[in-house]
Amino acid sequence: MSPKKPRLLFWGLVTVITVNLAALAWTKFVNPGMDASVLDTLGRGEYSLSTTSGTTFTEATLEDGPSMVFFGFTHCPDVCPTTLGDIRAWKEQYPASKDMNVYFVTVDPERDTVSVLGEYVSWVDGVQGVTGSPEEVDKAIEAFRIFAARVPLEDGDYTMDHSASVLLFDARGRYSDRIGYQEDPASAVAKIKTALGVATQ
Repeated sequence: MSPKKPRLLFWGLVTVITVNLAALAWTKFVNPGMDASVLDTLGRGEYSLSTTSGTTFTEATLEDGPSMVFFGFTHCPDVCPTTLGDIRAWKEQYPASKDMNVYFVTVDPERDTVSVLGEYVSWVDGVQGVTGSPEEVDKAIEAFRIFAARVPLEDGDYTMDHSASVLLFDARGRYSDRIGYQEDPASAVAKIKTALGVATQ
């Protein structure tokens, strides 16, 4: 094993622990503490980003139909590819979810260009990568109330800690719910149905 591999494994573990703690904090403290007026502002802001499909991503984009929004980065060791795999599984389990727009917004705009993101998300049908200048990405992170922080590595490189939830929005662009990291698939699909306006029993 090369000397770099133990360090990469260590920082991968640190990242998993951090994002899970962030998700726990959202679930236990942030989300329940938000009243309806605050939740209604999620995704609202003056950001303007570019998608891998050639369109512009702004707060108005959320009004183009029900959507999933997930923040991550292409150098993510496990959380991001796992979540993309989960999104593909939800689409297979509930085909009607193909009607949802899915956006993978980078928290690492310095490395994640449109072309890099396009290749990264290409293996999951319907997912659009989203990036832009660091300033505009910061605005989006604030608008969606996402946690993201740059973490230096010993070799001079860096990784990113970030929230690991998938945010769901209804057809009018209003926040509907969140799907936690590796949440039970049945629970995730039920939340997707609610965002789509489908009655569940």
